Amino acid sequence: MNIIDKIEGLEILDSRSRPTVMARCRLKNGVTGVASVPSGASTGKAEAHELRDGDPGRYQGLGCRQAVKNIEEVISPHCSGKVFTDQAAFDQALLQLDGTPNKSNLGANAILACSIAFARALAAKDNLPLYKYFGRLTDNTHFKLPRPTINLFSGGKHAGGQVEVQDLLIVPVSAITMDDCLRDVNAVFHAATQLISNKYNMRALTADEGGLAPGFKDIRAMFEDALQAIEMAGLRPGKDIALATDVASSHFYGDGKYHIAGQERNAMEMVDLIAGWVSEYPLISVEDGLAEDDWDNWPVLKKNLDGKSLTLGDDLLCTNVNRIQRAIDTQSANALLLKVNQCGTLTEAAQAFLLARENGWHVTVSARSGETEDNWLADLAAGWSGDHIKIGSITQSERLAKYNRLLEMEKFEKMSVRG
Repeated sequence: MNIIDKIEGLEILDSRSRPTVMARCRLKNGVTGVASVPSGASTGKAEAHELRDGDPGRYQGLGCRQAVKNIEEVISPHCSGKVFTDQAAFDQALLQLDGTPNKSNLGANAILACSIAFARALAAKDNLPLYKYFGRLTDNTHFKLPRPTINLFSGGKHAGGQVEVQDLLIVPVSAITMDDCLRDVNAVFHAATQLISNKYNMRALTADEGGLAPGFKDIRAMFEDALQAIEMAGLRPGKDIALATDVASSHFYGDGKYHIAGQERNAMEMVDLIAGWVSEYPLISVEDGLAEDDWDNWPVLKKNLDGKSLTLGDDLLCTNVNRIQRAIDTQSANALLLKVNQCGTLTEAAQAFLLARENGWHVTVSARSGETEDNWLADLAAGWSGDHIKIGSITQSERLAKYNRLLEMEKFEKMSVRG
């Protein structure tokens, strides 16, 4: 039986040196599961509440001691000694204990850390690889590795805003193994470091998620430099390496206008700008092309991109089933960026995933800008057979931990990459 003995919490540091939460869940039989959770910088308004201490004298107010205290003094006493039949039962107990729509009482960071630590403990109890345990949550038994979408260049909130577009990613499309995917991306990344050294006299300094962040004169230069780096690596743009972008439009939207590239644009002009990029460059996915509350115009964007590029919702959807259903009903998107900490429990994330899948949507499983070396995200993406995975660039240990786990599953679990 799944009887919890004790749940403990710990404040640790993420990849931006900001605090986040680790939890350890011990079952009565002695089996233990440990999990660390990420934190985002570019966050949607509908995300579950991440609890911070607000003490300006400690980590600029971003400490997580209260979230840890909630784990040890509220969640653990409530759950200890109780039997939970499965993940859904445990997560439901957490939601009821919190009692708020956005998890602002206990904190989504505390709740999610416990949810994943419990999952790790049950996987260990049943002697299952974590990806197979995750597969149970969506009734998946045919496991595939997601194709990676990997940050090459960064702007926006991740890189000081030298251009408004937050991320330009490269997607290996001709490689048929994860090993070959990462080989090709590595070649492009290192070609790009040489390119920015020659063109911008800049060392390979990286943004929050490991992307390069030179002083592009404009957004077009960002795209053109990516194409040049692909060619310098001996690969073919659109044939071997495609592009994807996270526009993160909410961050430059105000008063009904999009403030981008030195102009104020209305929604139709913003749609035209993005459609022009898709026509000119091998872009297969456009994330958050419009602001998170610009619901009236998302259907127009999707219609303009259909058959050419995915219309991917992040801030628009926030891994929230109600927002996903609204997007389905209004034909506002056809792809979900799934971030588990946006909703706060594995069960809610699984519901969001299944709703998207049932409606024929593409799903990209995503990390956050503030990550830890915990690699559970790779198992989740494989366990649910996501189409893509978005981890960050091919640098920095908190990113490489996930990529290396994908390589491990490819070799030892005999998984293949989705086509």
